[in-house]
Amino acid sequence: MTQRLDLAKLAPAGYKAMMGLETYIHAHVDATVLELVKLRASILNGCSYCVDMHSRDALAAGESSRRLFAVGAWREGPFFDERERAALALTDEATRLGPDGVSDDTWAQVTKHWSDKEAADLLFAIATINAWNRLAIPARTSPPLDV
Repeated sequence: MTQRLDLAKLAPAGYKAMMGLETYIHAHVDATVLELVKLRASILNGCSYCVDMHSRDALAAGESSRRLFAVGAWREGPFFDERERAALALTDEATRLGPDGVSDDTWAQVTKHWSDKEAADLLFAIATINAWNRLAIPARTSPPLDV
């Protein structure tokens, strides 16, 4: 598959704005949860570039391959604590956004384990990775083969 656009080169101001969101969420969301959320949303959206990048980033940060493989079926596995499970559930619902948005049950789990400020930052993280996915997929950004 051939890349259609290099967004960073063609729209540097837009790319810089997106990187501003990245900088914010990296400063405000737990790094482990952040990579799990990014990986999960990217799997749901089918973004091979982001799945590759966030898998590699998480491994480099010390995450286990076993947990990363389990992100695709996180509900069935024993690998995630309640806080991570709440973040993954929110990621699923905020990424797929059905007609009712995020369920009250999921939101109750989020607010049980995350403060309002943390939940707000988590929503920014989920929105940001979804925006990246929605940029990378139409641009046909492919993972590098040389890493």
